[in-house]
Amino acid sequence: MKRIKIEAHPDATRLSKLKVNVWPEWEKENSIMPWTYEENETSYIIEGRAIITPEGGDPVEISKGNLVTFPAGMSCVWNIIEPVRKRYRIG
Repeated sequence: MKRIKIEAHPDATRLSKLKVNVWPEWEKENSIMPWTYEENETSYIIEGRAIITPEGGDPVEISKGNLVTFPAGMSCVWNIIEPVRKRYRIG
């Protein structure tokens, strides 16, 4: 089972080491959308809140201040409750 890893409120040093400030940004309004991760993705949630349900797994909630890792090959459904803005790195 592929799992979503959530790191709540990593400190500024960790974010700086990851170079989060130069990752591209992505925004999405309240919606429900299916998604499959072709490669590993790490995201830092700048704003918003969503519930992500992996295929065959339990839902997880992500929100502002979370550093989230999505594994390659995972299919899921995003339920965006509050508009999300995130920075992300693929691979």
